[in-house]
Amino acid sequence: MNVRRSAAVLAAVAVIGAATPAAADTSPSPSPSQALPSALYGDGDPQYDGVWRQSLALLAQHTVGVEPPKTAVDWLAGQQCADGSFAPYRADTAKACDAKTMVDTNQTAAAVQALAALGGHDDVTDKAVDWLKSAQNEDGGWGYTAGGASDTNSTSVVIGALAATGEKPAEVKKDGRSPYDALLKLALPCEGDGAGAFAFQPDKKGELVANADATAAGVLGSLGAGLVVEPGKGEAKAAACEKADGPEQAAANGAAYLTDALAENGHLTSALPGAEDQPDYGNTADAVVALAAQGSAEQAGKSLAWLEKNAADWATRSGPAAYAQLIFAAHATGADPRDFGGTDLVEQLGATGPAAAEKTAETKSDEKKDESESDSGFGVWWFVGVCLVAGIGIGFLISGRAKKQQP
Repeated sequence: MNVRRSAAVLAAVAVIGAATPAAADTSPSPSPSQALPSALYGDGDPQYDGVWRQSLALLAQHTVGVEPPKTAVDWLAGQQCADGSFAPYRADTAKACDAKTMVDTNQTAAAVQALAALGGHDDVTDKAVDWLKSAQNEDGGWGYTAGGASDTNSTSVVIGALAATGEKPAEVKKDGRSPYDALLKLALPCEGDGAGAFAFQPDKKGELVANADATAAGVLGSLGAGLVVEPGKGEAKAAACEKADGPEQAAANGAAYLTDALAENGHLTSALPGAEDQPDYGNTADAVVALAAQGSAEQAGKSLAWLEKNAADWATRSGPAAYAQLIFAAHATGADPRDFGGTDLVEQLGATGPAAAEKTAETKSDEKKDESESDSGFGVWWFVGVCLVAGIGIGFLISGRAKKQQP
């Protein structure tokens, strides 16, 4: 997936039965009658990723010391359903969630991580965590939707949410099994293809198939980490794959797999049916964060350098979640997201959100005010003179519209 939503789109396809593209903000923009909220980041259709991309955008801004607009934070918190869960997008929050509301663990866990980091939303995050606990499967993990089969990505993003709110993931159990037990069952052994990687889920035959996106998520989840990783916190484990007798070794094995996958050209690849292999920018960024968390600084740095040279256009096309992923990768490796291959990721991310729209409106308002004040004397007396001479009135029409900048 180009913009990782913890396999949200792929899972949504399975749940909803729709063939949704995996890249963020690539779906058609809403029609004028379906105008997006001004507080939402990005201008792509938010039906499948509204809360996810908003959460990543706010979390990324907080990570680099930027205070997100209050309207954007309030919008995210206001998306919560009464039971604590989050759907990807609720156009009308005055309408209560019901059985048809497609809530999921990924949006909920991402919102928890963002709101917990920002602070002041304990009531929202507490309810969300309670809902996540209620959706835990008997194997200790989580699926994309409540009751769905556990997958590596969903389990890992929920682990990040639990850790963000002060919970100890190892102690959050269902039938005696913790999230780490679920991840260990999804980790491939050290023999055969994909040794040490994580699978998204067992395939139809019950076999595990290596998945780079799931592996990046699995490494973070096994380490109890969330979407944001502080630089220099991890210590590299053994490079060789060893039997995973616990989550830390599973994380080391997954990191070794990612290192091998990235070694040839610095990036992961994504192949669509009938198409040639393409660089997978989003998964590469996630892999950088995972490697940094585990302590594999050398390969993380090499892949970050590749992203600095090649990912700017992808982020521009993909929108706020993509900018956030790159910011997370830069932050995890100690790089400067404000000088990312000559691009200021922080500025670019901000330009996709409400602050940019509000600034544009404010600037135009100030320009009108200055123009009115500077011409006030001339305008009034010219109007009076014309009235006296010709007996007619003059009206002035001033209109302005703040156009939201496209990410």
